[in-house]
Amino acid sequence: MLRDTTLTIDRRSVIASAVRTLETERAGLKALAEALDNGLAEPFAAAVQTIIASKGRVIVTGVGKSGHIGSKIAATLASTGTPAFFVHPAEANHGDLGMIAPDDVIIAMSWSGETSELHGIVAYARRFAIPIIAVTAGKTSALAREAAIVLGLPRAAEACPHGLAPTTSTVLQLVMGDALAVALLEARGFTADHFRTFHPGGQLGAKLTQVRNIMHQGEKLPLAASGTLMREAILVMTQKGFGCVGITDPAGMLIGIITDGDLRRHIDSELLSMSVDQVMTRNPKTIGPETLAESALQIINSSAITTLMVVDEGKPCGVVHLHDLLRIGAA
Repeated sequence: MLRDTTLTIDRRSVIASAVRTLETERAGLKALAEALDNGLAEPFAAAVQTIIASKGRVIVTGVGKSGHIGSKIAATLASTGTPAFFVHPAEANHGDLGMIAPDDVIIAMSWSGETSELHGIVAYARRFAIPIIAVTAGKTSALAREAAIVLGLPRAAEACPHGLAPTTSTVLQLVMGDALAVALLEARGFTADHFRTFHPGGQLGAKLTQVRNIMHQGEKLPLAASGTLMREAILVMTQKGFGCVGITDPAGMLIGIITDGDLRRHIDSELLSMSVDQVMTRNPKTIGPETLAESALQIINSSAITTLMVVDEGKPCGVVHLHDLLRIGAA
């Protein structure tokens, strides 16, 4: 291992190196985008159609850096509605071929297309007529010749100054995998609610929680009817503890809201003898019960408020507080 702990870096040289790397990889991405306008579009669409039509799973395979990228692609596919997992070619040659079924589709990752470790999986796929989608820059390689579909990547320059370390090449493989995953997601009509099913944990799962699952409702709702005196409305605000009270008309529709801010604006007037209609803020910000927690949080933050009334067809059915979003980890 080459290490020199006494080395002092030249900051300008390091930054220049980073910029060259980004520019080189950006050039590779530009070449890939151009390839989609110059022959790659048809096999890409065919790959999406083949996966959509498959009754099995997507098996992603590759060796070395291509294998690491393949593992990530399999995880992305699986989390966005396309059943997938990664099979290492070496392990496949020692029994894991049994994990691949005739109804599956194989995505084989190899920059050169001549990776010898893939021979076992390729032969197995040929034997059981399992379609292979090759992601490779070797458009005439051994892998490409065996594949049903070839997603030919442009031979872009590596960012490594020696042209050896996989850098631009792995970026292109990763982007192609992401492009497949997103195209499949959209083709399947995969929604945010479906996404939440596969991501129930952590902040992502919390943000994808619908407001209906965390809102306060029923007797906990702070409501007062139009015409109510403020002394009674303030009592409701105090009892319910949300710092607000929603105002409804005779049909039960939400027509306004009174918050702590409204009370402060009327503190010098005959507040207690006034009606709620004189104090309330009309047309308050509201959300529906199917609103995602993340969207509710964005509204609260952008509006500098702490509470949102939840309405269903104009009628209040719940209330959600910033603390509720903090409690589930959405904030």
